[in-house]
Amino acid sequence: GITADRRLQLLMVAFCFGAFIEGAAGFGAPVAIAGAFMIGLGFKPFHAAALNLLANTSPVAWGAIGTPVHTLAAVSGLPESDLSAMIGRILPITGIIVPFWLVRAMVSWSETFEVLPAILVVGVSFSVTQYFWSNHVDSNLVDIAGGVISLFVTVIFLRFWQPKRIWRLEHERAAPAAAPGVRRHTAGQIIKAWMPFAILSVFVLVWGLPAVKGAMNRATTPVWDVPYLHLAVTRAAPVVTKLTPEAARYDFNWLSATGTGCFFAAIVAGLLLGVGPVQLAKIFWYTLKRMKLAVIAISFMLGLGFTTRYSGLDAVLGLAFTRTGWLFPFFGTFLGWLGVALTGSDTSSNALFGSLQRITAQQLNLDPVLMCAANSAGGVMGKMVDAQSICVATSATNQVGNEGTIFRWVFWHSVALGAVVGVIVLLYAYVFPGAVPHGLTIVK
Repeated sequence: GITADRRLQLLMVAFCFGAFIEGAAGFGAPVAIAGAFMIGLGFKPFHAAALNLLANTSPVAWGAIGTPVHTLAAVSGLPESDLSAMIGRILPITGIIVPFWLVRAMVSWSETFEVLPAILVVGVSFSVTQYFWSNHVDSNLVDIAGGVISLFVTVIFLRFWQPKRIWRLEHERAAPAAAPGVRRHTAGQIIKAWMPFAILSVFVLVWGLPAVKGAMNRATTPVWDVPYLHLAVTRAAPVVTKLTPEAARYDFNWLSATGTGCFFAAIVAGLLLGVGPVQLAKIFWYTLKRMKLAVIAISFMLGLGFTTRYSGLDAVLGLAFTRTGWLFPFFGTFLGWLGVALTGSDTSSNALFGSLQRITAQQLNLDPVLMCAANSAGGVMGKMVDAQSICVATSATNQVGNEGTIFRWVFWHSVALGAVVGVIVLLYAYVFPGAVPHGLTIVK
């Protein structure tokens, strides 16, 4: 194998592989997929859930083939190239911090510094790719490129470097880095072991392509207007520039949903690995029974999110942040954090507060591009505390009922990392205002 060190496995699976899945699918998929992967590697369920929530931060702004950035540009009326580039000048800083933070959350300070070279390789390779791609290429494949390149660079680095001491979990025995008797696997065994994840990656990537998703939606997705709610609620200034009725439509996207792609990937992988149709059906039935409480919980939390939106609670909370004056670059970042924590999606947070961020920035003589980008960049740190992500994490790691414990563990990590982003935005607003991009032209 590449490494037996749990710290390095955490970086490669939760951060690098998770970034790739976030870029392809988004909407909680990396927490479920990478979490299940880590349990297969022998991580404790709590670590698999909580640490994947913590890792799924920096990539979120470009998740699902850049959907949050596309949405932010649409609602704010600002150039997508400038917004993507500005986000790409905020989050690469956290892209170096988060891998270190992630390892430190699992082990002690001294054990973290033992793998500092690998942490820097992961963080720097990801952040450099994230910056370059968002500023010079497009906003669609930022995470996919960052995840793949950082994983590739890290694997090469680990061919030449390993920590002096292999760190394992408490129930495992520590061993020297050069311990004899390492089990070797044939190329065929390695390919077979990776095949399910390769198949999953292909399905998730294809399902996330706008052309494919659009074609499936047009052919198979019925849409209903919600009675007595569709266009019955209107948003007004200063949340938006003009009176805007809120659409309330139910899209039954049973085929284009990312979960359907994962379902088909599981069938294909199972059959190729020799699992018969009857056994597959039993596995799916068992999974359905195990997920029943999680499905109910997620449904209620989604309902709460929509209630928050259509009651205007999100707008009231957002307007409160705009009263912070010269500190708005810091608290405006937490407005994005709040939006994701309430709705479970950076895309939804951008849709809710993108216009408000622009209007407030103009009133306070701040750069609208910076503050709209701050909404998305701050929002990614709220991803780990939203109810939807936590329910997905507990379901994937068989910890249904432990949502409160996980929430309490990730909450202060979320707030602290949100504050880090807020300070970065403050520096751009008042110390480095010339670094905010304007008039960029990149391929979308």
